[in-house]
Amino acid sequence: MPSTRDIRRRIKSVKNTRQITKAMELVAASKMKKAQQAALASRPYTQLMAGMLAALADKVDASKHPFLAQREVKTRGILLVTTDKGLCGPLNGNLFKLVTEVKEPAKYYVVGKKGAQFVARSKRDLVADYQIHDRVPFGEVKVAVELMVKHFLEGTIDTIEVIYPRFKNTLVQEPVTRPVLPLGDLKEFVAAHSAEAGAALPAEDTRDMIFEPSAAAVLESLLPFYVNRQIHQFILSAKASEHSARMVAMKTAKDNATSLLGDLTLEYNKARQAAITQEILEISAAAAA
Repeated sequence: MPSTRDIRRRIKSVKNTRQITKAMELVAASKMKKAQQAALASRPYTQLMAGMLAALADKVDASKHPFLAQREVKTRGILLVTTDKGLCGPLNGNLFKLVTEVKEPAKYYVVGKKGAQFVARSKRDLVADYQIHDRVPFGEVKVAVELMVKHFLEGTIDTIEVIYPRFKNTLVQEPVTRPVLPLGDLKEFVAAHSAEAGAALPAEDTRDMIFEPSAAAVLESLLPFYVNRQIHQFILSAKASEHSARMVAMKTAKDNATSLLGDLTLEYNKARQAAITQEILEISAAAAA
């Protein structure tokens, strides 16, 4: 049995750990609330843009735009959204499982240090990695997306896909792969996007509208911006997932520390009681002699 001195040291160590994890839980909870609000606030704007695309669906020839035309996939372009720091449970590990399931040739663009380290360690083709602030500024996301779009138009990659932890609720973060380009059929894409966001399909607009300078020109300007906003929405969701996972992980660690502290306190009391009993027996034996 360890001495009472050793047990006291362990109790002090566990108390310090519990204090740290409790502080980290509170910080993550504060960031989680802000990230959730940002992710939810941007959804209506992205949904409105999807409705605008749906209004253009019957007025343009999809096969003439590179964002819409289907083509043979030789190299996939994958944006992997992970965290910069650990202590967020299995969040990153679940994303890495999706990456290992990719068997086709692919080029990786990574947000977050953990993802960049994994892609480099597994000797996959890492094109670029980015660090994005917790507030997820649109300008920082745009830099990453524009490089992928440039490579897509040049033919370096034939798809743009995003692997990220989709935020469902505080306890559930679902690792998913979402295709972004090519969009294919606009109406089908908008329907899939609405289902993903949990929103109703945009009402079909039967008005006779005149587009200036033309429907094709409007689509040409709208599509790149929509792609940027869509990926921005994914990264906002990923940030909400990160802080939620970290808060849950730190709460679990704090609860485990509390439970361990109770076991150590009980062990300390038993050891102390045994030491006192031993001393009493020794005194009694000495007095009897």
